[in-house]
Amino acid sequence: MTALFDQAGPRWFTIPAHRPFAEDLARGVMAELAGMGPDAIADALILPPTRRGGRELAHAFLTVGGGIAALLPQIRPLGDLDDGEPPFEPGDIALDLPPSISPWRRRFELAGIVKAHESLLGVELDAPGTLAYADALAQFLDSCQIEEIDDPSALDDLVEADHALHWAKSAAFLKKALAAWPMRLAELGVIDVAERRTRLLRRLAETWDARPPKHLLIAAGSTGTVPATGDLLAVIAKAPRGCVVLPGLDLDLEEAAWSNVEDQHPQGAMKRLIEVRAKVGRQGVVEWPASGVPSMHGRWRRRLINASLRPADSTKDWLKDIASIRAETAAEEVDPITEGLRGLAVVTGRHEEETASLAALLLREVLETPDKTAALITPDIALARRVSARLSRWGVEADSSAGMDLASFPAAVLARQVARLVTDHADPVALLGVLKSSHCRLGMAAEVFTFARDALEKHALRGPRLPDFAALQRRLAPRVADSERGAKPPPEEERIAAGNLLANLYTALAPARAAFDGGPASAAKAAEGLALSLEALAADETGAPGALWGGPAGGSLAGLIAGLLGEAEGLPPMDAAGFASLLERLIDGETVRGGGQAYPRIRILGAIEARLVRPDRMILAGLEEGVWPAGAPVDPFLSRPMRTALGLPSPERKIGLAAHDFAQAASAPEVFLLRSERRGGSPAVASRWLWRLETLARGAQVDLPGRPDLMAWAAALDSPLVAPPPDLIPAPRPAPCPPVSARPRGLAVTRIEALVRDPYAIYAQYILRLRAMNRPNERVDVRIRGTAIHKALESFGRGWNDARSGSEFHDLYIQALIEAGMPPAELARERPLARRAGEWVVDWERGRRVGDPVIAFELEGSAVLDTPGGSFRLSANADRIEITGGRAHILDFKTGPPPTKRLVESGFSPQLTLTALIASRGGFENLGSPSPGDLTYVRISGRNPAGETTVILPGETDRLVAEAHEGLLALIARFDNPSWPYASRTAPAFVKLYDSDFDHLARVREWSAGADDGDGGE
Repeated sequence: MTALFDQAGPRWFTIPAHRPFAEDLARGVMAELAGMGPDAIADALILPPTRRGGRELAHAFLTVGGGIAALLPQIRPLGDLDDGEPPFEPGDIALDLPPSISPWRRRFELAGIVKAHESLLGVELDAPGTLAYADALAQFLDSCQIEEIDDPSALDDLVEADHALHWAKSAAFLKKALAAWPMRLAELGVIDVAERRTRLLRRLAETWDARPPKHLLIAAGSTGTVPATGDLLAVIAKAPRGCVVLPGLDLDLEEAAWSNVEDQHPQGAMKRLIEVRAKVGRQGVVEWPASGVPSMHGRWRRRLINASLRPADSTKDWLKDIASIRAETAAEEVDPITEGLRGLAVVTGRHEEETASLAALLLREVLETPDKTAALITPDIALARRVSARLSRWGVEADSSAGMDLASFPAAVLARQVARLVTDHADPVALLGVLKSSHCRLGMAAEVFTFARDALEKHALRGPRLPDFAALQRRLAPRVADSERGAKPPPEEERIAAGNLLANLYTALAPARAAFDGGPASAAKAAEGLALSLEALAADETGAPGALWGGPAGGSLAGLIAGLLGEAEGLPPMDAAGFASLLERLIDGETVRGGGQAYPRIRILGAIEARLVRPDRMILAGLEEGVWPAGAPVDPFLSRPMRTALGLPSPERKIGLAAHDFAQAASAPEVFLLRSERRGGSPAVASRWLWRLETLARGAQVDLPGRPDLMAWAAALDSPLVAPPPDLIPAPRPAPCPPVSARPRGLAVTRIEALVRDPYAIYAQYILRLRAMNRPNERVDVRIRGTAIHKALESFGRGWNDARSGSEFHDLYIQALIEAGMPPAELARERPLARRAGEWVVDWERGRRVGDPVIAFELEGSAVLDTPGGSFRLSANADRIEITGGRAHILDFKTGPPPTKRLVESGFSPQLTLTALIASRGGFENLGSPSPGDLTYVRISGRNPAGETTVILPGETDRLVAEAHEGLLALIARFDNPSWPYASRTAPAFVKLYDSDFDHLARVREWSAGADDGDGGE
């Protein structure tokens, strides 16, 4: 037996922060048990705070033993306290305790209580809001149970005259909730997890106090923040062969500074434990005997970190600390401050993405050294996942405690889309999301399903949305397709396949829809319908649901639905939209862990999971205020004075625990401290701990080390070429030269405009014969407004008489919008605009009728031009032509801004001038060959002004048409030259005025980045 247990009374030890906690503890325990036989080892019990800490401790025992298989002491985490497992198995400490409530049941039952008493809060909550309040209530209950506050009457005196009214509402709500919750637990025959754990800790402390264990008993690594745990540690320390080993208690901090230690300080939790709970004081704690070569470098690091984290009232002594530390090595040729900073580096990324790249590089660098290990420690889950993603470029998967959001997995995406379809049966985006899920097969063979899905998407789900499944079926019918879409009907094979798939989809979604047929449904009924629909959607040709429920993500989703099925009794009934919102919030809150082969030498851990972990390289990231440390949590129910009056801990206590985690990790031999200058696009403030360390170093006239080479690596990692070779030729502007025989010999006047501005669009449309597909759920307020205005103006003008009113135009316009599929919400916005537009159109139409002109509407016309390369057919569809005095006045209706006079005169907007050319050549039936008249744009918006007319250069139409004719002949001649290309975007000055459907095909962003394309590429 060693000298560990020679001292009488309570035994409290600490392992300094710079020492490897787990290995030092293992060495001390093995020295204590040396020569005592296997029974002593098997009986020995070590209680680390967490399960991961237990695994780290078991690994340390193997390391100390040289990797040889040996009998290990029992290692039982205090955080996993439960009956039926050692050391809580013997005796009757848990026999009369009810089981604990399941997490899902507790969450849903609390949501029911919140909903039942929402009037006390003065709010009306939807499903996500109810769940958010339930989670906050759960945290309040946990705090009360951990702190062992079980008297609801204490709330009676909380709200005084100086508190805001909403705190009185919170107190009234909490009183009701605290009264209702124990009654509900009693009805269910269960108790809360936190309460059960507290009772078990108390009973275990009573049992061991009355009958202390005779075997070795060590509580290691806990700071005793939970009162029941703190009292248990005090009992363990008094056992005949018991002791408590604290992590990183600062024995060097002078008493004056120690007296100022409060909740936010890293020593705050241990100070409360040893002085308030155990009543032994810091003088009763001694350093755990460490074997091996002492690390002076680590000692100075620890002293430096602890000095930087002094209590705020004691930071005036920083210069004394520096002088004192340096005085200890006055006779040596080494500066302890510089020595303490050796192995530490501060690296700053410009934003989160760069910081993630820096962290990934530091982890990847470790793998170049055999057997070296590393860990990224950060409370920022988003950053941890970014780093995991970057490691994947090297095929490295780290052991990450952050896991992945369930919401990012296909099974969860499918579930959310199905719930969304229950509220909106024909949402084309949700339908495509379901049909394109990797889990969706609808009982069909893969190739059959793919063919039918593509046909359904092409012919029914693109373009403006339709109201229901019946309308989707009608869209697939040949005659309806002709009348509604003005297009050829789909091929029969595609139409039948798409129709069958749509019918199967409707059937598969029936269980989810049926849950709400009678109105609001219970969460369990809705979940059952959802599960049945998911299985029908995922069924392959054998009827099996494939991999839907497989893997960690499928298992997590199955557990969530099972929780709704079996545990959601407390939730009130909800409609389909409420269930969809509830499901979305539940999925967003779930994390999936495991499922991959993790790389054994690197880990990504949260600050709590990293306790007791000591790899060769520690990377501490997320060192910004609000991240690490996180801001004090906001309690929606209690103000700070109310928490104090109740006896609950201050919100800053968590900051102190986070500071302790930082101090432990930063004292490791090799440490990188990472922060971002910006977060979410906004400037970020460096963590107070990093700021303090930098300030202390400046006071010592020493700069914190960095890693400039790492910044260069990160910049080079995502750069396509650091130093491009001189013969590198960037991708050119596409300029295809098809044979003349393949080039179009006729175009509409609107496509001549495209030929002038973006010839590549004509190449793609008329030579490659490509057509842009409509977007699913295409917005109709831009495209369809123009079509509806044209249709209404045509109907209104054809039936004109002096008695016509603005309300008639309003009705025609709104009916055209309805037929085009504009949603009711959009129609509500259009109605007042339509009324104003109608009033303007009546006055405008009356003015145009003076002189009794000949008026033609929506005319199709064409003219054949003789060119050196052969005849060329120019066509147009004129909105309106008015014939007066032998001249044809061309009118074009717009809902947006018309082209400017400069664009028309320069030839970049030749629509009206070329239409007038066609009219002068007799191209419009029954209009003869009138001379060109006014070229007029009529803009109708219903806004202010409701409408306006713009005549392009009145009196100069003959010149404009002649110039347009000459320009068109020259343009045709150029493209009749086999070497003349169809270049992309030859008029970049007007790129914003002309939006091509083929920019992505032309790879515009690739070749135009940083290029001077003002020459048109010709």
